[in-house]
Amino acid sequence: MARSSRTLLRASLQLSQGWRAANSAKLYAPLVRRMYSTDGPQPTRGGSKVFKSADEAVADLKDGSVILSAGFGLCGVAETLIEAIHRKGLKDLTAVSNNAGAGDKGLAKLTGDGRVSRMIMSYLGSNKELERQYLNGEVSIELCPQGTLAERLRAAGAGIPAFYTSTGGKTFIETGEIPQRFTPEAGILEKGIPKETRIFDGKSYIMEKALPGDVAILRAWKVDEAGNCVFKYTTRTYAPLMAKAARVAIVEAEEIVPTGTLDPQNVHLPGIFIDRIVPATTDKNVESLKLALSKDPAKPSAPDSRNRIAMRAAKELKDGYYVNLGVGIPTLAASYVPESTKVWLQSENGLLGMGPYPATEKDVDADLINAGKETVTLLPGASVFDSAESFGMIRGGHVDVSILGAFQVSASGDLANYMIPGKVFKGMGGAMDLVSNPEQTKIVVATEHVDKKGRSKIVQDCKLPLTGKGVVSTIITDMAVFQVDRVKGGLTLTEVAEGVDVETVRKNTDAEFSVAEDLGTF
Repeated sequence: MARSSRTLLRASLQLSQGWRAANSAKLYAPLVRRMYSTDGPQPTRGGSKVFKSADEAVADLKDGSVILSAGFGLCGVAETLIEAIHRKGLKDLTAVSNNAGAGDKGLAKLTGDGRVSRMIMSYLGSNKELERQYLNGEVSIELCPQGTLAERLRAAGAGIPAFYTSTGGKTFIETGEIPQRFTPEAGILEKGIPKETRIFDGKSYIMEKALPGDVAILRAWKVDEAGNCVFKYTTRTYAPLMAKAARVAIVEAEEIVPTGTLDPQNVHLPGIFIDRIVPATTDKNVESLKLALSKDPAKPSAPDSRNRIAMRAAKELKDGYYVNLGVGIPTLAASYVPESTKVWLQSENGLLGMGPYPATEKDVDADLINAGKETVTLLPGASVFDSAESFGMIRGGHVDVSILGAFQVSASGDLANYMIPGKVFKGMGGAMDLVSNPEQTKIVVATEHVDKKGRSKIVQDCKLPLTGKGVVSTIITDMAVFQVDRVKGGLTLTEVAEGVDVETVRKNTDAEFSVAEDLGTF
């Protein structure tokens, strides 16, 4: 597995950038022909939208269809319809989804026996079989930043052929250096798609194309017979976007109610976007069950390095801030925010006002998860929304602070946190979107100072593929705090951990840095 990943990295680095614009249209052409083909299911008008079963609703789907599969992790996935597609025996499918299921649930049911020949996604997640197929050239995968995926779908549904975004700029997403299909033996079989660029107001943006599909499959909490849909909590994510982007949208409903039953003010997706309705007959799945841990105040424990970092990171969160916390150490920071300080935690899968893990299993709701697919709760004043709304908050700079982990961060604020040579990478998820507007959203890195082999994560120049260039303002480790000059480049050591001196920091830091006159301690 490690050998395959090293081969992938070498192959991706060998790609030239000169063929960018000319080859983009050529590489997209086969998928575009599929997407706009008149073969396959077509929308109809008149008569009932309600079908007796999922099998009946997918009866006219064809091999080679482009299927937009809603959901996030296993939350909100159209499991009933996926099982029907599997029973029908469809193959050579192109699947568009945030991720690809887990175990034998979700899209893993289709990818597991080779029904999917191509995937467009942001994160491989827990689908080990799909990972194996990719590393052996059996499936083509286009990795797409999570917010860009949402916006490509939104654009397709709105009749917009393309748009410009800063997400992925100056990274392998822009240059097309992530192969879509390769083998360790033959090398690159299908190149990545390089992006055209354009300057607006002095800043570079990349062009992304809309992403329509033949069929959208989604799951809703309540659907009336006119097709109006109501979603519950974080099941909304991609569902409305995909329904609008597809030629035919099929919804499986946990409850089908008569037309007129739903309050028009509470409809999340109008019936004009839904063509077929089927009853949901499968149970919901929880991918990562997390419960709050009880603590014994009589037995305090000294903080380890991760908690030390999280405690210091929590000081970046001021009263009233809107904050996005990455998985791992950044998530721990929420536990150290004083009770007198109110912060609003935003989760990119459609949550604002996220609360702690549920106290007991009785409090768990399979429809309510965070970006790490973990069960969570909501605080008073919380709101839920779809992925386009979520990433509008993020890319638009409405989030005050975003705290992420890192594999490497450079002296000029470059961040690398989704790929390491010799290890399989899962995809960038929403990280590239989270760092796409550093002028408006402060980007803080919270990470151990050195990796497991003792190598500095604070480097002069990143050697790993970048998540964002010149985006990080503050670096917090278990040894030190640095401020980054993102414009001119350069680090200033402003704090050291208790018991750590400047020479220890220099010894463990690859990057050059200056020391603040008023050096503090944390």
